[in-house]
Amino acid sequence: MTMIFEPLVFPCGKKMPNRLSLAPLTNTQSFADGCLSDDEIKWLTMRAEGGFGLTMTAAAHIHANGQGFPGQLGIFSDSQLPGLRKMAKKIKAENSLAVVQLHHAGLRSPRELTGEVPVAPSPSEKFAARGLSHGEVKSLIEDFIQGAERAKAAGFDGVELHAAHNYIICQFLSSEFNRRTDEYGGSLENRSRVLFDIISGIRKRCGADFLLGVRLTPERHGIELGEAVATAKVLFAKQEIDFLDISAWNIYKEPVDETLQGRSLLSYFTELERGAVRLAAAGKVYTPEDIQFGLDAGLDFVLMGRAAMLHHNYPMLLNANADFVPNRTPVSRAYLLSEGLSETFIDYVGGQWPDFIAQ
Repeated sequence: MTMIFEPLVFPCGKKMPNRLSLAPLTNTQSFADGCLSDDEIKWLTMRAEGGFGLTMTAAAHIHANGQGFPGQLGIFSDSQLPGLRKMAKKIKAENSLAVVQLHHAGLRSPRELTGEVPVAPSPSEKFAARGLSHGEVKSLIEDFIQGAERAKAAGFDGVELHAAHNYIICQFLSSEFNRRTDEYGGSLENRSRVLFDIISGIRKRCGADFLLGVRLTPERHGIELGEAVATAKVLFAKQEIDFLDISAWNIYKEPVDETLQGRSLLSYFTELERGAVRLAAAGKVYTPEDIQFGLDAGLDFVLMGRAAMLHHNYPMLLNANADFVPNRTPVSRAYLLSEGLSETFIDYVGGQWPDFIAQ
């Protein structure tokens, strides 16, 4: 398959041995204090062993009040470092890049989980969230930077900032959820200031050789495609990050905005001048043909979710057989257990996608 098994070098110097990355997948396998369980380490390590060139964790919250779901991995305390060190070492031993996705759920943080009122750029009656003070915004930026420093201390190659799916950085980017009147609200330049301040802080404190990516929502969640493209342009122009990850939901789709249809959603990003920054996307990348479609469309690598759940060694299977046909759902619980998903993870999957597991 053209390009799939060619290595990819990032601006920071880190090298991905192929163009297949494990997508950051919620799996609810961590302990209540955010420390890694052996189940989560097993799930991720098996994907690295199976040949994924980059193995990314599920979203890891950078502050206790930013937790988004039960069993979430945390990276807000040094007490979480032992598990993180163990996992980074295991992933890197398989020649896979080890990356933590940094996250804060913002107004999507369930109060029953954190025991606190959710926080957001601006107050939200719908989500019963309070707006952050100016000082708290500064602290939020610092929490993300410290999360990256903790990831580096644990031995990870880098981090991805979760600025998608209406989590807190995405909330700042959105004119719908960000109604601030200080330097963090108003114009898109101001609404994106939190993101760019985090990026600059990580680059300054973690160094030029630390892998740094950003996940963006291209539309929905209060994000308009035009503004997402404008943010991507600035990310590319600044050349401070190593990769941009577009959470497309479907790499084949056209934009939701009817006035922008007639071409693919991805094309609005692949046509941009990006210099050395790499471009990736996730969304229904399942078959070898889907992978090739994404690369042919102009992506540098793709992120795989469901297919990686069904085949921990998808890259190895494809490399050995260009005609490899991946399994389809539904599959049995026993099959998923054999692929390194724990009972907890399988229960979560069944709750989210009932058609995933054979009854």
